[in-house]
Amino acid sequence: MSRSQSSRSLQFLSFLFSLSLHSLSVLADEHSSAENGDGKAKKGDGWRSRSMGIKIVLICLGVVTVIAFSVILCKIWQRKKREEQHARLLKLFEDDDELELELGLRD
Repeated sequence: MSRSQSSRSLQFLSFLFSLSLHSLSVLADEHSSAENGDGKAKKGDGWRSRSMGIKIVLICLGVVTVIAFSVILCKIWQRKKREEQHARLLKLFEDDDELELELGLRD
């Protein structure tokens, strides 16, 4: 993976991380603003915000999992391509050696 691709993926991951932190802070603000004047929360509001928080965390984990899976697949694909190119290069030089022997340029 080239340096620019890895920096892009790090930027994207940091963006996702900051987005999830922002979402969690918004949920925390909603929870605190849902309190009544006497300092008690409405019944059921805590459950809703926790449920929403869990959904956001699960979605973020899913996105991170998909990104990690694609990075792994990309690295495997690049390694396979590199091995194929290396094998082609070796074959090219092997063919040249046989050609030199046939022409009598080498013993």
